[in-house]
Amino acid sequence: MCVAIQAGSAAEMMERAAAALKDAKFLEFRLDSLARPGSALGALTEVLGEHKDVTAIATCRRKDHGGHFAGSVTAELEVLLKAAQAGCRIVDLEVESAEEARPAQLEKFREGLRSTGTALLVSFHDFARTRGLEHAADRIAAFQPDFVKVVSTAHALADNLAVLRLIEDRSRSSHVVGIAMGEEGLVSRVLGPRAGAAFTFASLDDGVETAPGQVTARTLRDLYRLEQLDAATRIFGVAGNPIAHSLSPLMQNTAFRREHVNAVLLPLKVRTLADLLTLVLELPMSGVAVTMPLKQEVLPHLANMDPLTAKIGACNTLRTGADGKLYGFNTDVAGVVRPLEKRLRLKGARVAVLGAGGAARAAVFGLVEQGAEVLIINRTHEHAVALARAAKAKALKHEQLAKNRFDVLINSTPCGMAGSKQTMPIREDELNAGLVFDMVYNPLETPLLKLAASRGIPVIGGLEMFVQQGARQFEIWTGKPAPEGEMQRAVELALKKRG
Repeated sequence: MCVAIQAGSAAEMMERAAAALKDAKFLEFRLDSLARPGSALGALTEVLGEHKDVTAIATCRRKDHGGHFAGSVTAELEVLLKAAQAGCRIVDLEVESAEEARPAQLEKFREGLRSTGTALLVSFHDFARTRGLEHAADRIAAFQPDFVKVVSTAHALADNLAVLRLIEDRSRSSHVVGIAMGEEGLVSRVLGPRAGAAFTFASLDDGVETAPGQVTARTLRDLYRLEQLDAATRIFGVAGNPIAHSLSPLMQNTAFRREHVNAVLLPLKVRTLADLLTLVLELPMSGVAVTMPLKQEVLPHLANMDPLTAKIGACNTLRTGADGKLYGFNTDVAGVVRPLEKRLRLKGARVAVLGAGGAARAAVFGLVEQGAEVLIINRTHEHAVALARAAKAKALKHEQLAKNRFDVLINSTPCGMAGSKQTMPIREDELNAGLVFDMVYNPLETPLLKLAASRGIPVIGGLEMFVQQGARQFEIWTGKPAPEGEMQRAVELALKKRG
C-alpha cells in the first residue's frame, strides 16, 4: 500500500510525509502539486536519508496528462532524475511523456535512473472512462519499464472487472498496478493486490486525496484488512446509492475479524441492478446486502427465496450458492423480531406499527408470523389497509391511536431521523404502550425515545435493529453465530463519533 502525498508547499509535503511515516514505509511524492517541484528535493534527500527503510515514488505529472506541472517533457525528466538522486526508488513517468521524448533523451534519462538504482514506472490515466486498457498496457510495455500502471475511471461496478482482469493477465509477466478511480472503483483499489497488483494507493487522510475515490491508508488497513486478503478471501458487499456512509462494512468486517472468517465486505455504489449482478456473478461474490429499491428489483433473479421473503415481496440479503445461483433472504424481519423476543412473548402481544412502507412491511409480516396482533397506523390510511390485508393484520386510523393501549409501539417512519423535518411520529398523549421501538438509528436517541424514557417506558433503539438484521446476515453468509456485542459496539462508537 502506497500512501500518496501532495501539498501546497515543500514544508507541508514533508510535514505530511512525517505523519504518514508513523504507519507506512511506502510513499508517493506528488511533486507536481508544488508550484516549484524542485523546492522539495533538498528536504526529500534529508527525509529519505534518515529513513533508509522507506520506498518512495516520485511523480511530476504534466497538466496535459492530468497533473499540475506546467513545464516541458525535458523539465519533467529533469525533476524525476533529481528525485531519483534524492533517494526515490521509483519514478512515475506518464506514457504520453515517454512517447513524446526523443529516443536519445529517454535513453539518457534511463541511464541516470540505472546509476541510482531507481526503477521506472510508466503510467496511463483515463480521467473519463474505462476502456482500451489492454491497448494502454501495450503502449506502456513498449518502453519495457519496471512497473506498468494503468488507471481508468469507473462509472459502473463492472468497470472494476476490466481492471482486475488486466491485473490478473499482466501480473504473470510484469509488475502491474491497476486502479479504477471514482467511488464505483473502490473494488479495484481493495482487491487489486489480491488479483496480483504490485501495490495500490491510499491517501494520508480524508480531504487530501490525490485521485477521485481514493480512501485513507487507515481505511484500507483497518476496515478492509488489505494486508490479509488472499485468493481464498470471500467477497461480500452492501449495495445501494448513496452508500459511502453505510455502517454495514464496519459492522460486518468487525464480525469477520472477531470470528476469524477470511472475508471482506465492501460498499458498492449501484446505479442499476444489472451492473450489480454482473459484478456478483463474474467477480464472483459470496453475498450482498441490498438496500431500496433493489430489494424488490432483485426478486425475479433469485433461484429461490425463503417463504417470508416471498410473502413480504422484498429481499435484503443475497447469498451465492455452490451452484453459482443467487438465493434470497429478508433479515429486516430478524431486526424487528429478535430485539422484541428478548423482552416479551410475541404470541398474542398487541403491537402498533406506525408507517406502511418497506420497513413497516418487514415488521408487520414478521410479527404476524410470530402470532402478534398487529395494528397499522399510517398517514395515508389506504396504504395501511392494503398492508393489513396482505399480512393478515389490522389497520387503525390515526385518530383512534390515543384511545388504544399497546404492548409495543414501533415507529417505522423516518420521523426523528437526522435531517428529517418531522421529529415526532405521534403526539405525546398518543404514547400508550408498554415498550417503544424506534427503527431510526441516527441519532442514537431520537425524540420519540427521549419522550418514552422520560415517562419511564422501556425503549429499543434502531441501532439494535440494525445490528440484529446484520447479525442474521452474518449467520446466513458464514454459518456461524454472530458476535452481536462486538458488532453493536463498533457501530455505536462510529455513530457517536459522527455526532
